[in-house]
Amino acid sequence: MRANFYIFFITVFTNCLYPQISDFASIDFTRADNIVQLNEGASLENLPILAYQLTNTLPSDAEKFRAIYKWVCQNIKGDNTQFTIVNKKRKKLQHDSISFLRWNHEYKKTVFKKLLKRKKTMCTGYAYLIKELCFLANIQCEIVDGYGRSVTSNIKELEMANHSWNAVQLNDKWYLCDATWASGYLNEYNTFVTAYNDGYFLTDPVLFGKNHFPLEQKWLLNDNVTSTDFIKAPLVYAETFENSIIPMSPQLMNISIKKDDEITFSFKSSKNILDKNIALVHYIGIEEKTFKIYNTQNTDNIISFTHSFKNKGVYDTHLKINGDIVATYTIKVTKS
Repeated sequence: MRANFYIFFITVFTNCLYPQISDFASIDFTRADNIVQLNEGASLENLPILAYQLTNTLPSDAEKFRAIYKWVCQNIKGDNTQFTIVNKKRKKLQHDSISFLRWNHEYKKTVFKKLLKRKKTMCTGYAYLIKELCFLANIQCEIVDGYGRSVTSNIKELEMANHSWNAVQLNDKWYLCDATWASGYLNEYNTFVTAYNDGYFLTDPVLFGKNHFPLEQKWLLNDNVTSTDFIKAPLVYAETFENSIIPMSPQLMNISIKKDDEITFSFKSSKNILDKNIALVHYIGIEEKTFKIYNTQNTDNIISFTHSFKNKGVYDTHLKINGDIVATYTIKVTKS
C-alpha cells in the first residue's frame, strides 16, 4: 500500500496541470455574486436581457461566467417529476438506445418549455440554459452528456447515459462544471431544496471525474481515467465537492483483505484539515462506529493514514472529513 502512495503522488502532481478554479485565485468573484443577488427572480422570457443584466458590468469572462452559472444554480429548481419520467423511459428502453434517443429528443421540447415557463427542469435544462446565456455573453460553452455516478446509478457497470453538465472555455482553456448537482437536492419528501454547492464550479478534473464520465472522451480532461476505473472507484458525494476532497487510495470501492492487514487511506485537500477532523467510520444500524487510525501524515496537501482490520466481516467503510462523509468503500475481511 505504501508503494501505491508514491505512485498516487506522482499522478496528482501531474494533474495539478489541469485547469481548475485555482487558476482564478487572483479574481474576486464577490462582484459577480452580488449581481446574482440583485437579479434574483429575474425572468427567462427574454434571455438576451438576462444575459446583459448578469454580465455587462463585469470585466472578465471568468466573472461573467460565474454570474451566469451561479444565477442558474440559485434560480432554477430541480424537477423530480421530469427526472422520474425520463428514468422510467430509460429503463424501459435500456436495450433500445436508438428508440430512447428518439423519444428523448422529442421530450426535450417539453423540458425547455417548462424551464422557461416555471423555472423548473432537470440536468439537460440546466446545461442548455447555461450554454444559451454564455452564447449571448460571447463565451464558448458546450453541453456534455454522459454518466453521473451516485448511490443509485452506475454502481457496478455503465448503464445508459443519465446526466448532462457543461464545459466552458476561459482564457483558451476548458473547464468543467455541474449546475444541476450544484443547485440543491431532493429531501426525504422528494421536494427540491435549493442549496448551492460551490464545489461543482470549475472543478478540478480529477475530482470531477470521480462521478462524471462523458460520452465523448475529449470532455474527460483528466485522461488518466477509463470507464473501468470510473465504475470501480469509491463512491463520492456532494460533500466531497463541498470540502474539495480528492480520494486517492484505495483506488477501488470493493476491497478484499485478510484479518490484521493494514490499509493506507489517502486523499488530497487544498484546505487545511486538522487530524481531529479526519475519521474512518462504519455503521451498525444507525449507530456510528469509529475505526482507530494511526500514522497520519500530511505532505504537500496529501493526507494519509492507516487502519488495521482485526475482525473478519464485511464493512461499509466511510471516510469522514469535517463531519461529512466524502468517500465510501466496501471492505471484506477474511481469515489470516
